[in-house]
Amino acid sequence: MTWFSRSRPEIVKQIRPALHSLVIVATVFVFAGCESQAGSKAATPPLPPEVLVAEVVQQDVPIYLEWIGTTEGYVNAQIRPRVQGSLQSRDYKEGSLIKAGQPMFTIDPREYQAALNQAMGDLRRAEANFGKSRLDVARYTPLAKEGAISQQELDNAIQANQADKASVEAARAAVERAKLNLGWTKVAAPINGIAGISVAQIGDLVTPNTVLTTVSQVDPIKVYYPISEQEYLRFARRIREIEEGRGEPPRLLELTLADGTVYPERGTFSLADRQVDLRTGTITMQSLFPNHENILRPGQYAKIRVAAEMRKGALLVPQQAVQQLQSSNQVAVVGADNKVDIRPVKVGEQVGNMWIITQGLKPGERVVVEGVQKVKAGMAVNPKPSTVETTPAQAVAGSPSGA
Repeated sequence: MTWFSRSRPEIVKQIRPALHSLVIVATVFVFAGCESQAGSKAATPPLPPEVLVAEVVQQDVPIYLEWIGTTEGYVNAQIRPRVQGSLQSRDYKEGSLIKAGQPMFTIDPREYQAALNQAMGDLRRAEANFGKSRLDVARYTPLAKEGAISQQELDNAIQANQADKASVEAARAAVERAKLNLGWTKVAAPINGIAGISVAQIGDLVTPNTVLTTVSQVDPIKVYYPISEQEYLRFARRIREIEEGRGEPPRLLELTLADGTVYPERGTFSLADRQVDLRTGTITMQSLFPNHENILRPGQYAKIRVAAEMRKGALLVPQQAVQQLQSSNQVAVVGADNKVDIRPVKVGEQVGNMWIITQGLKPGERVVVEGVQKVKAGMAVNPKPSTVETTPAQAVAGSPSGA
């Protein structure tokens, strides 16, 4: 019997098992392909995170010290009257520059003029008595030699003449005192300087204890600022040489004002106070700054900065690369294999937007400046150069906590 001669039901019975086998085989291949794709996806490693890195820079940087202080007049003269009286006039413009000897206040002089007139009268009376007693001595001397008068009378005349002479001297002193008192009714400036606002008003009864105003000499102007005892000991020998006028010229000081501007003139160190303040552990220093235009006034904020030394071959990293912990500092270093090494470091002075690293890094090493929070020790990263710009290398003494 041929295939064509068979009936349809018989053919279907023969084909059905073959179709069943085909479906099973296809299913197996489909699942095998899915598992292969899943395994391929699971085997693909994740891309390393991208971080920005900067190289450790080595260069010479000046180390600056900074202190906060206040300005003070070179001389501050409190203007007080020398005599008591009613304040009659104010003869200067408040806040103006005045010269030594310039009148500032006038006290009612009438009382002192009257006292001078009386003293002059007393002087004339004493001089008249002295002249009379001198004539008596001249007249009695030859008479006593001739015996016309007794020696006792001559002695009395001589003693009267000496007493009258003393009276003349006392009267002259009283006149001089009266002249001084009258002159002191004109209160003059003792120094050149800036005159302050008047404290006393016209008509006030003033005494020698009354402060009328203050005149401050402001060119040069002083700046007082405290430094720590440790800093003083560091520069004690140098300070003594400057105070005694020996050694090298003092370093020029830079003055920054309250608005952040740098005063154009440079100052010099002058002296150190006699003792350390037991409450603060600091000693007050004094420096002098030229003030030809009288821009600086007493009581102003002043930040003093001076280049204390040159740090040779200092290692510098951006500030954001340093992670500050409670008792230490650390940086993330990217090695040649692009793997991260979390390394403890010791931090020195600040240099603009960078830190000096005194221990823990080498020149040319790469440190993470952005993305530090997402890296761990041994992690592979994709380092990219950072575009952080560094400010001029001027180090300021001081370091972060834990340095």
